Amino acid sequence: MSADIILRKGLSIPISGKADLSISSADSSDNFVVYPSDFHSVVPKMLLKEGEAVLQGQPIFYSKANPQIKFVSPVSGTISNIERGAKRRILAIEIFSNRKSDKIKHKVVEPNNLNSEDIKKKLLESGCWPFIKQRPYDVIADPNSTPKSIFISGFSTAPLAANVSFILSSKREDFQNGINVLAMLAPKVHLSVDASSDSFLAEVSNAEVHHIKGRHPAGNVGVQIHHIDPINAGETVWVVGPVDVARIGAFFSTGIFDASQMIALVGPVVKSPKYFKSHIGAAVAPLLKQAGINSNGQIRVINGDSLSGKAIHANGNLGFYNNTLTVLAEGNRYRMFGWLPFTGSKIFSMSRTSLSWLLPKRKYALDTNMNGEERALVVTGEMEQVLPMDIFPMQLLKECMVENIEKMEGLGIYEVAPEDFALVDYASTSKIEAQAIIREALDLMIKEVG
Repeated sequence: MSADIILRKGLSIPISGKADLSISSADSSDNFVVYPSDFHSVVPKMLLKEGEAVLQGQPIFYSKANPQIKFVSPVSGTISNIERGAKRRILAIEIFSNRKSDKIKHKVVEPNNLNSEDIKKKLLESGCWPFIKQRPYDVIADPNSTPKSIFISGFSTAPLAANVSFILSSKREDFQNGINVLAMLAPKVHLSVDASSDSFLAEVSNAEVHHIKGRHPAGNVGVQIHHIDPINAGETVWVVGPVDVARIGAFFSTGIFDASQMIALVGPVVKSPKYFKSHIGAAVAPLLKQAGINSNGQIRVINGDSLSGKAIHANGNLGFYNNTLTVLAEGNRYRMFGWLPFTGSKIFSMSRTSLSWLLPKRKYALDTNMNGEERALVVTGEMEQVLPMDIFPMQLLKECMVENIEKMEGLGIYEVAPEDFALVDYASTSKIEAQAIIREALDLMIKEVG
């Protein structure tokens, strides 16, 4: 069964530096890192100490709140360092790879011979469970709950985001296996695909396929949930990334945790934007060196897309979830009359105060310059223009800022995640950190409502 959904609101940011559809093998790295901050609201409890040997797929820590949820090593080697911050909070777990294929091998069992509880147990033991997140709250799913449905977005509309169909072109069987596994955990699996492209994802079975057409954030799973099967009070929906679906399918075929990662290295300052075969937690420096950076000034490296990703050091490591690595020039410069968009010849604006609207196919070498500072919230309609959801974004943000839980619920806090407000961050002239406000509000709801 398929359905067509056309979204009129949104914005496609024409930034240069899209990755060519070619694949290179990244230079091998000895240093791998797992960041507990990738798993929001998880307080890690270590299972291993510094200096201890570890196998690929071996649990290295678990969630203090739910010990069933384990997090495993992406490689075999030695725990070389556990970096701690204030109050001994674990910031990073560094693993020195021995460059061997020493892996934990689980017993391979046909999923059709298992019930939903057995499937959950397998996912928890293997370290694959963290790939399943839940809405509301945008956190790792509670294995003790049952969702009303599972959503998978088979494409991304974020600026320079990796091409999902290209990444999964060699993992079609694994993707279908993953769909079959997830179909045993919920009454229905929803898969959204880009209506404007021809993708093999639309041909999978055991899922309800939806063809979505529109500008960013049409590819956001939160927007798709809102238009296909909205979340009502007391309901839970699980969300899985398309690459992670294939990872789950591969585990049930091989019994091995698949930590391989295809990374799209993109951005205006990248000389040769392309795809690299890499690994979860691998160092980004070899990737940057191979692709080349065309910048004499400072750069910002982002795990993820330029709107909702996390900034890391150029000597940092890949995150657990992202398959896009974006590199932008730092906007640490002053532009005379920067509040006037038409004062520059290479300025993109979503309004007609810039001549960019006359050049719809032009790409722009955008940087991180905010072109201003935080200002008062003014009713302009900018937020509503880029958020294709039936909510009032400005009113919701205001109630989040004053922590009015009752009004937050009425305005749709359960339906959104920080990434849904990424374009609001970009478009709003108020320059407020909308994503951070939504994240803090969701954390408040977890604490007060549960």
